Amino acid sequence: MTRMAVILAAGQGKRMKSKLYKVLHPVCGKPMVGHVLDAVRGIGCERAVVVVGHGAEAVQRTLGDSVEYALQQQQLGTGHAVLQAAPAIGTADGVTIVVCGDTPLVSSETLEALIALHAAEGAAATILTAELAQPAGYGRIVRGEDGSVHRIVEQKDCTPEQAAIREINTGTYCFDNLKLFEALAAVTNDNAQGEYYLTDVIGILQARGERISASVAADPAESIGVNDRIALSEAERLMRERIARRHQTNGVTIVDPAGTYIEAGVTIGADTVLYPGTFLRGGTVIGEDCIIGPGADLADTAVGDGTTIRQSVAESAQLGAGCAVGPFAYPRPGTKLADNVKIGDFVEIKNAEIGAGSKVPHLSYVGDAVVGSGTNIGCGTITANYDGYNKSKTVIGDDAFIGSNSNLIAPVTIGNGAYVVAGSTVTHDVPDGSVAIARARQENKDGYADKLRSRAKSKKEAAAKRKDGEDTRA
Repeated sequence: MTRMAVILAAGQGKRMKSKLYKVLHPVCGKPMVGHVLDAVRGIGCERAVVVVGHGAEAVQRTLGDSVEYALQQQQLGTGHAVLQAAPAIGTADGVTIVVCGDTPLVSSETLEALIALHAAEGAAATILTAELAQPAGYGRIVRGEDGSVHRIVEQKDCTPEQAAIREINTGTYCFDNLKLFEALAAVTNDNAQGEYYLTDVIGILQARGERISASVAADPAESIGVNDRIALSEAERLMRERIARRHQTNGVTIVDPAGTYIEAGVTIGADTVLYPGTFLRGGTVIGEDCIIGPGADLADTAVGDGTTIRQSVAESAQLGAGCAVGPFAYPRPGTKLADNVKIGDFVEIKNAEIGAGSKVPHLSYVGDAVVGSGTNIGCGTITANYDGYNKSKTVIGDDAFIGSNSNLIAPVTIGNGAYVVAGSTVTHDVPDGSVAIARARQENKDGYADKLRSRAKSKKEAAAKRKDGEDTRA
């Protein structure tokens, strides 16, 4: 049976008080509507129609051509929104999931259970429900003796007995597609708001003798709809907990899940340990047996097995196996570390390749460079890659030694096994095996230190006398 989905994403979201369209607000690094789309794709929906309105172009830019779109030019209710999908799927045979684009916590497992119950009970419509300890404000599910849904009663219309019901309507449904659109054609806007409600379809189908079923979500949190920043932060917290549990189940140690932030697209290998204050963003991929944190912030970065990263930021970088990064290192975009490289404290790497076993231990900048294997770059080394107009490359060979406080003025090549003496400013290529000394000759002047001290003492005494005179006049 064909599976389809209609994702309602046309609401303006005024309570968010934001220039960003509501369903595009991120939860764990992914727009809310992206999480919903992942959930319906996870159950094998062959077609997904996203109903857009306010911010339609922004949603289309975000989701691209992977879905179909229907435009709801006027927001006239949920029933009217679903009806906009009729030209795309209104005559198709199969089942359709209708889900709101601001419910990022709904899962594929829950939607699969919804469809399974729908099929097992031969229902025309099946409602996803949740049991809440505090159901105030939600429509209550009133069931008949056979367990089918008798009616949905809104909070304002509840009797005391109905108000005590804890099962609520989440706003997610599974419909027989043909029956859905047939019933939508009969929905009217004869109500106080003048809108077309999707819930009216339930009453129409019941009046036609159809069965309405309800599937209770195992996790009530999946019912959360995000309408303001408070709900957004709650959805973020719950999603982070879900993501952390998934990684822990797969063999990742997370020392403090509440203090560790892992976005939805991150992959982590078994036996890796994450310490508090760690942020893993975008498409970051971390291998096995790594130690990440505390205080690591990695975005779209690949990390090889057995690498340690402490108190460092990495962005769009490739870090090999067995590397040691940090503390306070900054591998920037284009960084490629081979295996067993050390990048120490206050080292910045940008658009540079560092060969296997090489070391940049501390206080250095290596940009637009290629560094060979087994090379040591001393403290305070700078590759001067930018002349104000163009960026040029520095090439350092294998087994080279760059002394502390050296400036390598690109374009320049340091050969294999070459040695740059500390404090040098290198402007010409250094051949293989050569030693480069590029600094002013030191001069020592005998006895001159005493003269400098005497001069400094005299200046200090004169300043003190001037101050005494000023105090006397005061």
